[in-house]
Amino acid sequence: MQQDMTVGSPAKAIIRFTIPIFIGNVFQQFYSMVDTIIVGKFVGTKALAAVGSVGTIMFLIIGFMLGLTAGFTVLTAQRFGAGDMRGMRKTVGSAALLSLIMSGIMTAVSMAGMKALLKFMNTPEDIFADAYRYIMIICAGIFATVLYNLLSSILRAIGNSQVPLYFLIVSALLNVVLDLLFILVFHMGAAGAAYATVIAQGVSGVLCLIYIIKKVPELKLERDDFRLESHIAKMQVGIGIPMALQYSITAIGAMMVQTSLNMLGSGAVAAFTAANKIEQIATQAYVALGTTMATYCAQNMGAGAIKRIRQGFCAATIGGGIYSVVMGFALVFFGKYLTYLFVSGDVSGIMDQVQIYLTCVVIFLIPLNIVNAYRNGIQGMGYGILPMMAGVAELLGRGVVAVIAGIKKSYWGACMASPIAWVCASLLLLVMYFFVIRQQEKRFARK
Repeated sequence: MQQDMTVGSPAKAIIRFTIPIFIGNVFQQFYSMVDTIIVGKFVGTKALAAVGSVGTIMFLIIGFMLGLTAGFTVLTAQRFGAGDMRGMRKTVGSAALLSLIMSGIMTAVSMAGMKALLKFMNTPEDIFADAYRYIMIICAGIFATVLYNLLSSILRAIGNSQVPLYFLIVSALLNVVLDLLFILVFHMGAAGAAYATVIAQGVSGVLCLIYIIKKVPELKLERDDFRLESHIAKMQVGIGIPMALQYSITAIGAMMVQTSLNMLGSGAVAAFTAANKIEQIATQAYVALGTTMATYCAQNMGAGAIKRIRQGFCAATIGGGIYSVVMGFALVFFGKYLTYLFVSGDVSGIMDQVQIYLTCVVIFLIPLNIVNAYRNGIQGMGYGILPMMAGVAELLGRGVVAVIAGIKKSYWGACMASPIAWVCASLLLLVMYFFVIRQQEKRFARK
């Protein structure tokens, strides 16, 4: 199932690789969506607000580890693209050790500082206890989440985007069963949803590991492959840390928005949470395209195919733009009705706020496509710091709007924070893209 992305039509290679990732990402979102649906319908609106209020913290923690594992495997894709199988295996062993170390550190730090963070974010008193229990369980399960994300990143690095999808489907179905069991049978409330999510993620990770051991001889590692070699680890950390910080910077901005939102009360938080879930389902195509571009550009960098990288960026821009227009119309006219999935009873009190959120997002879907495709593509070419600077621009844009929204106590302002951030980051990334491409063309011309 491995796909060599250095040959054939760039557009077809990107589409073929993206579709399984997109479906997989939707199923991964299904974890938190099912939590939200079941908690909102069977526990209550306040429990829904509790889960929603820690969403940005989850993104900060899990996103940091996701960025690390994705960054650690960029070198794996480059070595695969260059045909260096022995070097590729060494990068896999190094990535595993680095991920294990960082998982332990992140688990300890996040659990120790969580209560203070929730207080700092003005988490409403009526949902504080449920929010704290939920996020602490998620933090305790970081190892399970990292196991799947690392192994799926490794499989994608060698061109296999289908197997991670299969295991996510199994895991998502398990998550539904466990949610119903823990919440409806054992009456564990929001905490039950968190346990279901962690267990389901762990299962998907174990399934990936079993598959790699039994079915992927290219990844059959020897003891020597698990030695940390300084030059490999340095390159992986040099890409992984900026990618992790990129996620963290984005999450910090989202936390600023959440802090402003919390000042408006649990009703606004519930509306924002439901609308955000709807948006996340629709925008997983951009996330999938970004993941594809990282692998595509990494493999082609290893092969020295800079012209092909240009063609890939062009295909991603056009394809993502078409998707933006189609999905934009769907969200504006039909998106708000998905609110019924997340909240039981009368939703009239939050429906208008859901529509405000979706309208704000739809106008700026094309910049969001550029952010995901170009940021990940540049990272796949081996650049860590430059894309992180776009993240800083995103943080500034989101942060300024969030602060103003907090001062004005404006729900509309909170909804505009992310779209403004996407515009700031996309403009900077376009400039970076032309700089990086020209730099690499000159480099390979001298060889």
